[in-house]
Amino acid sequence: MKIAMGNDHTAVELKEAIRKHLEEKGIEIIDLGFNGTGSCDYPVYGEKVGRAVVDGEADLGIAICGTGLGISLAANKVKGVRACVCSEPYTAKLSRLHNDCNVLCFGARVIGVEMAKMITDIWLESGFEGGRHKRRVDMIMDIEGR
Repeated sequence: MKIAMGNDHTAVELKEAIRKHLEEKGIEIIDLGFNGTGSCDYPVYGEKVGRAVVDGEADLGIAICGTGLGISLAANKVKGVRACVCSEPYTAKLSRLHNDCNVLCFGARVIGVEMAKMITDIWLESGFEGGRHKRRVDMIMDIEGR
């Protein structure tokens, strides 16, 4: 599995912790995030992660900013992205099972490293159930197409 990761200046340390956690599990990471000091603009990195996923460079994406919200909004502007903001494991699990989300977002100012690892693991372990949920995901994608 290959995951594209992106982050803004608020999430450099959390991105590194999640990257290391996933690499220890044998998951390949494409680091598209900010790695410097100072400030940067989260929409740039949300778009990069979204494009990597829809272009097939990565299977899934993880995007992190201060709250997770701004970077998810940017990622969701990329056609084909279904980004979710998760601050706890239950939403992360259902975002995959019911919504087939392909980009996970969370906030470095909202959750700690261990919670972020737990959310990431559950998100990656969960797969899309299809069935009645496929019809609903298709409806979402139809909205995007209009």
